[in-house]
Amino acid sequence: MNDQFGSKVQRGAVVERADIPRAMRVVVKVGSSSLTSIENSLDELAIATISDVLAKFKRAHQNVELVFVSSGAIAAGLAPLGLKRRPKDLATAQAAASVGQSLLMTRYTDIFARYGVTVSQVLLTVQDLIARDRYTNVHRQLERLLDLGVTPIVNENDAVATAELKFGDNDRIAALVAHAVKADVLLLLSDVDALYTRHPDEGGERVTHVRGAQDLAGLSIGSVGSAGVGSGGMVTKVKAAQIAAASGIPALVTSAAKAREALAGEDVGTWFYATGQRRAVNMLWLEHLADIRGTITVDRGAAAALTRRNSLLAAGVVAVHGNFEANDPVEIIDEDGTVVAHGLSSYDAAAAQKMVGLHTEEIVQILGDENDGTLVHADNIALIRR
Repeated sequence: MNDQFGSKVQRGAVVERADIPRAMRVVVKVGSSSLTSIENSLDELAIATISDVLAKFKRAHQNVELVFVSSGAIAAGLAPLGLKRRPKDLATAQAAASVGQSLLMTRYTDIFARYGVTVSQVLLTVQDLIARDRYTNVHRQLERLLDLGVTPIVNENDAVATAELKFGDNDRIAALVAHAVKADVLLLLSDVDALYTRHPDEGGERVTHVRGAQDLAGLSIGSVGSAGVGSGGMVTKVKAAQIAAASGIPALVTSAAKAREALAGEDVGTWFYATGQRRAVNMLWLEHLADIRGTITVDRGAAAALTRRNSLLAAGVVAVHGNFEANDPVEIIDEDGTVVAHGLSSYDAAAAQKMVGLHTEEIVQILGDENDGTLVHADNIALIRR
């Protein structure tokens, strides 16, 4: 049967843009700039339009499971609080998010209900997606909602998130949520219809697809789009698309105005082909999102051992730089300065510096029997693919 979103043919893996209508599980992210404005707070027409498209898609494709990642909570709370622009201080931003989130969900609940679609609110923080026990709970919750035919509406919990533990934009949340629910495809929608070789006003051409980092070389990827209400730009969308692609999930970057065409598999936006296999979410976080607090330089032998999935031992360390604590993310580089991996340090910087180049028996003499010289355990190492 044909409909406005494309033919309901036999579904399978999503490889090409045209395969989107065959997807069994779709994650769609819409940015603040597409839902709100400084002057009007919530853009009622924009919210109604995107909600209509998604609700009609869900109703027309009964077997499709849809997850909607929506930005806009902080922006939605500006007008009710009498604020003219996005607040810079954390407490006010949290207050705006607290007010705005309920306004957003009220609109979504009402509009989706007109099409017989039940929605739910899922608020996440960084720790919910990178701490193993909490990630398992998030995965279980989302799976159950989808099993019940519910469309989860996900947002970062800005009302409680601290500056140190924030994603900073919902593009990256969308990429990790897509991974968590084993999505077939990720759609990143904003007010920009595609990635361009340079700004469209300067004669830039649309980048139709990206097969790897080489296709991004030389491009001027700036924060093209509306400013003031959102926290992301094209840079964050490209990064999120790469995160998804690296975990085996293709992604499409286009505008909210072309959401219907995107869901129908039409030739819009920039298509990011899947480049890797599905991986543990903490490895994705370490590779792409972790706030690196220090650097550990290793010799050639240690660098080679890391590529074989071994732990990093102090004996292979040449130098330690930075002011990090135990379990902080660190960058591991070789003596040429090439980044080999990111990892969670088992020791703070002061202890790690005392261990440089030492073998286990020497470390035990200096720091005690409980220290075995493993600076970064293999389970906490994400190799950086060049």
